[in-house]
Amino acid sequence: MFRLRRLAAAGLALSLGVFALAGCGGDDSDSASSDSSGDAGGLIAIITPSPDNPFFKAEADAAAAKAKELGYETSVASHDDDPNKQSELIDAAISRKAKAIILDNAGADASIGPVTKAKDAGIPVFLIDREINKTGVATAQIVSNNAQGAQLAAQEFVKGMKSKGNYVELTGKESDTNAGVRSKGYADVISQYPAMKRVAQVSANWDQQEAFTKMETIIQKNKDIQGVIAGNDTMALGAVAALKGAGLLDKVVVVGFDGSPDAIAAIKAGEMLATALQPAALAAEQAVEQADKTIKDGKSGQPEKQSIDCEIVTKANADEFGVFARKS
Repeated sequence: MFRLRRLAAAGLALSLGVFALAGCGGDDSDSASSDSSGDAGGLIAIITPSPDNPFFKAEADAAAAKAKELGYETSVASHDDDPNKQSELIDAAISRKAKAIILDNAGADASIGPVTKAKDAGIPVFLIDREINKTGVATAQIVSNNAQGAQLAAQEFVKGMKSKGNYVELTGKESDTNAGVRSKGYADVISQYPAMKRVAQVSANWDQQEAFTKMETIIQKNKDIQGVIAGNDTMALGAVAALKGAGLLDKVVVVGFDGSPDAIAAIKAGEMLATALQPAALAAEQAVEQADKTIKDGKSGQPEKQSIDCEIVTKANADEFGVFARKS
């Protein structure tokens, strides 16, 4: 969230097999020769959580498109938030002599070792979406301004609840620094309104089904709820389904975070109040552009820690946004 192979030929073959099988969203170049010095300019490996979540699919697609535009081969794979699988994929990228790795990592602590290994092999790693708990290892850590986005979402939440009432907070994975940053951003705003009372705070691990189940349990214990604020849209949509099943949705304000197409559709339908959109495609494209510059010049010209501001999406402006981005 490490089965490390050494130099044995069998271990190398396993690494290559894992990398090829785990690819998702790539094209024929995913299974191309491991020689990274071909006409395309070499390989950029793109590793993210599962593309079943549209946010991760959007960033993987954007990174792959930008890399191909700049003349690189691409290999796109998912670690499914499994640190061991992530380690295998990074080993495989090292074996294929990738020019750079674009990584949305599988854990702030668990990812330090594999990223360090890539760096020691001379492969720069560009983190997107999630930071790790160490600096000086990744070449870049490009994330959304989660604190700013959370404060925007919380402000809309307070307005929607008219500054009073009972609410539930659904938080993300404890191993993901974004979960804590967003929760703190919510609290920084909501704590200024003493008439708002948090009656439950539970982790649903970014998962829609888990959010649905946990929200059902909360509702069974306490139906006097006026709001739900979630650490991502997937959990917010799980809460929407539970509230709808209990006949409470029209009485409860729901706010999420990410700006997913499904959440925007729910906002338009009046099932959610708002979401803080984080520009997944923009961060991924910037990571690839900085990787290209690093490959060519030896440095990206940018600081390691970088953040991109979020935008609030409500029913009033929902038509202005597409897939994790403002429409051009």
